[in-house]
Amino acid sequence: MAAWVTWRTAMERALYGPDGFYRRGERPAEHFRTSVHASPGFAAALARLLTEVDAELGHPPRLDLVDVGAGGGGLLTAITANVPPGLAGRLALTAVEVAPPPAGLPDRIRWRDTLPGDVTGLVIANEWLDNVPLDVVEQTPDGPRTVLVDPATGAERPGPPPSGEDADWLERWWPLREPGDRAEVGHPRCNAWTAVIRRLRRGVAVAMDYSHSRTARPVYGTLTGYRDGATVPPVPDGSCDVTAHVALDACTRAGEQAGATASLFTTQRAALRALGLTGERPPAALAHRDPRGYVAALCAAGADAELIDPAGLGGFGWLVQAVDVPLPASLAGVQIST
Repeated sequence: MAAWVTWRTAMERALYGPDGFYRRGERPAEHFRTSVHASPGFAAALARLLTEVDAELGHPPRLDLVDVGAGGGGLLTAITANVPPGLAGRLALTAVEVAPPPAGLPDRIRWRDTLPGDVTGLVIANEWLDNVPLDVVEQTPDGPRTVLVDPATGAERPGPPPSGEDADWLERWWPLREPGDRAEVGHPRCNAWTAVIRRLRRGVAVAMDYSHSRTARPVYGTLTGYRDGATVPPVPDGSCDVTAHVALDACTRAGEQAGATASLFTTQRAALRALGLTGERPPAALAHRDPRGYVAALCAAGADAELIDPAGLGGFGWLVQAVDVPLPASLAGVQIST
């Protein structure tokens, strides 16, 4: 007999329960390709961002670098390797991850399963918000209904009307029009991002994720499963990652209400290009002077191009919010998404 629950409950159990997908130590790189693993240029660009944040803060004796949803912690190590030694020595590195730390984790990385209480520096949340559990609502001939799911099979059926909190969020950010239209109720992501901004005493927080905005919501939602490098049905039984794109425009507003003093919502392509990543091929003349160097540069350019491909990782949304400092200078002229 099916045990029908809301999608939010099913995702919470499947991803973060006692034997949940992430609780048991599954690493993102084992199941889907992320910007962290696509190119070392990603860490290099974030190192430049960190350097600018450090300058805006006046080069404090301790600078926090926090990675939320840190996976194996590799991004923290890679960023540290790309900043000047004087800055690297002042960094306090924190990985926030529910899974246990991997073997061989550098001693200087503090591993914890909750957000730190106070941060002065840079917080990175790469593909974290899309795994914050949420409910799904579908418009029916009898009005909107919260979708219930059987965790063992992924089968669905309509449940009760959405709660008042859900209905209020939907009215503002994702109104449903026709029977069959579906929405993923994003206020749990807004609350998660609010928790980040409230802990940021001074500095910058960046969320990078699959995203959409109110002017272009997907009519039937975005629930997806990933396992072993392939897209699979989003069955919330703990056997796969279950994810949904993020309404980053709603998170932008939530961050501002929580205390962000400056905001930028843009694409990964625009942000990384502003931070110096171009994906341009090396000059052909290099192939004659230094064939091996040419091949290495060509491979690096290809990897960087993947990061800024507008049809792929470059289409990710970037939400950059600052507290009591200006936005980093490199991003000052970046086009804002709507």
